[in-house]
Amino acid sequence: MKLSIYDTLTREVKEIKQSGSVLTMYCCGPTVYRDAHVGNLRTFLLADLIHRALVQQGFKVKFIQNITDVGHMSEDIVTEDKMLQQARLEARDPFEIARGYEELFHKDLQRLNILPASAYPRASETIDLMQQFISKLIEGGFAYATEIGSVYFDSRSYDSYGAISGNRLDSLKPGHRYEFSDEGDKKFHADWALWKAAGSRTEMIWDSPWGFGFPGWHIECTAMSLSLLEGHVDVHVGGIDLRFPHHENERAQSNSIIRSEAVDLWVHGEHLLFEGRKMSKSANNVVLIQDLIDRELDPLALRLSLLENRYRAQMDLTWAALDAANATLRRWRTAMSAWGDSVEAKEDAEIASAIAKDLDTPRAILRLRTIEKDTLLSSQEKRAFFIYADQVLGLDLMRTNVAKPLSEDQQNLLNERAEARKSKDWKLSDLLRDKLLAQGISINDGPDGQSWTWN
Repeated sequence: MKLSIYDTLTREVKEIKQSGSVLTMYCCGPTVYRDAHVGNLRTFLLADLIHRALVQQGFKVKFIQNITDVGHMSEDIVTEDKMLQQARLEARDPFEIARGYEELFHKDLQRLNILPASAYPRASETIDLMQQFISKLIEGGFAYATEIGSVYFDSRSYDSYGAISGNRLDSLKPGHRYEFSDEGDKKFHADWALWKAAGSRTEMIWDSPWGFGFPGWHIECTAMSLSLLEGHVDVHVGGIDLRFPHHENERAQSNSIIRSEAVDLWVHGEHLLFEGRKMSKSANNVVLIQDLIDRELDPLALRLSLLENRYRAQMDLTWAALDAANATLRRWRTAMSAWGDSVEAKEDAEIASAIAKDLDTPRAILRLRTIEKDTLLSSQEKRAFFIYADQVLGLDLMRTNVAKPLSEDQQNLLNERAEARKSKDWKLSDLLRDKLLAQGISINDGPDGQSWTWN
């Protein structure tokens, strides 16, 4: 079965098809002014799942993910670039800020076992390319330059604006939070900046045919995707929050340049809550990969937790779910070791069908749990099915569990349980066993007493 996935533009599940010499894929990358939190990483995991599934099916994939280090407005301070705002807070050069957080971004991708993209172009290093595409839009009558040196896309020049998000031009209100606030020189309030005159800004500005300034946010993805992916994108991935205005504006720009649909499939992942609330600094509930590591959780426990939910459904992540996923990973890796050392993969029809039908990863995970307990399957078959599933799920299931020492509290629980069994207090013994199991420790009782293993 070929991979099919929900297309936000047409509102239907469509088969992914290759349009050129390779299958082209683009995912909007991070704005590198802070660490990527687990909500951001859910989007990047979605792109990785699609990437892995396509590779498993034999496609040669060219995957581009941009690095936004200029031209991105803040949600709460709309007159300033996020990079400049963070540079002031940390008293460092903005590009030093960008490179530092970019390095941390790549480290987090490795921790989540996300396959590397073909390239990670930086916005700051493709300014000339953006200017070329802005010039094409002006020449085609889709954009206009103003007397003060800014350039705007003429939103009314593009007839199908709003098809992705459902927004209509005549109902849009001025001053969307991702746009500039001091734009009295544009013709229509829904027009957006392709190039913004520097004005009083002295950092992160570049020369252009229209004077010194800096690019708008949306033009970078148009320029990078069209130039680096053979002029056409087979699959474009991003978070649901980018559907409007970013992807709506990007689509208008790209389609106006090539005079046809530049993207075949628009794929969006839903929001991630944590402990019932949206992650934010003000709520003090922003969770990073490092937070999992500090709690002695495998970062891939996050990957498994996310896989147990549909990418198109809003998800509420909890520490309890992460603890459970961590225990499952340890149990599966222990089982994989016990099932042998073969590296052969064997396709399981139900797992293949689940992945192919709009990335139904919860169904694939459920099937693995069934295979694990199936007494009719040989150990070799189980291992082969798990290896096949892991080609897409990316849980690194052939990794050997690293033994770690018990904490003092855990050792005390074990000692207390041994005493309970000695005194034949079976109720207390069972209670202590459950407490240890919740911490990832399995108890085995034998003629020589109790023994334990990490799940």
